[in-house]
Amino acid sequence: MRTDTAAARGSAAVRRVLEAELRRARERGVDQPRVVDVGGGSGGWAVPLAAAGCPVTVVEPNPNALATLRRRAGEEGVADLITVIADDSDALDRHVPAGSADLVLAHGLLEVVDDPAAAVAGLATAVAPGGAVSVLAANRHAAVLHRALSGRLAEAHRLLTDPDGVLETDGETLLRRFDTGGLRALLAAAGLEVEVLQGDGVVADAVPVEGGPAAEADLADFELAAAGIPTLRDVASRLHVLARRPVGGAG
Repeated sequence: MRTDTAAARGSAAVRRVLEAELRRARERGVDQPRVVDVGGGSGGWAVPLAAAGCPVTVVEPNPNALATLRRRAGEEGVADLITVIADDSDALDRHVPAGSADLVLAHGLLEVVDDPAAAVAGLATAVAPGGAVSVLAANRHAAVLHRALSGRLAEAHRLLTDPDGVLETDGETLLRRFDTGGLRALLAAAGLEVEVLQGDGVVADAVPVEGGPAAEADLADFELAAAGIPTLRDVASRLHVLARRPVGGAG
């Protein structure tokens, strides 16, 4: 699965999990796994998933992002595999039939929606029994650590204790950040079973890469190795979860 440079940065571990999930779906006899990308933006994930042979439905309200998505899809020759729904995530159930997706993506979504529990319930309803939901969310502890290391200890303390892990006085655009326990609980409450919990961007967002392709390869190798180690995962910039809807379970 290929993706553009911006979407790929720090995301090799995420791609590895998604590729494994596509293989699993095909082993179940699904030749073209059906993907729903909620808040899919400009197609950083949708286009490579379509290029991998998946019909992808993108739910995204931003017209500028959708214009870029359509252009990318045309350039890659996968426009016929991508269905665009120009709407918010809370309208998911009006556009995507329950249990119709083999894989549902919510990357960068839960930290900006008004009601993350309702959003996750919608994701769980859209995915088929045996299918999976992939969530990528901002990590509270990474934000705390980065502020502390830069000497902004009062801000770090407030981020650590604030219920949502944000600073309203700092002009932040996020509504909340998550930690591993909170993310697990949110998905479990929707009837999803967490199978993978890893870090995304353990050091990639903080370490300048100098030395050309060789240094970039070293960073990618490190990120892949570090993503699943709990002590490193828990300070990554983002947390990535793959959670499955049980066969026979309610969405």
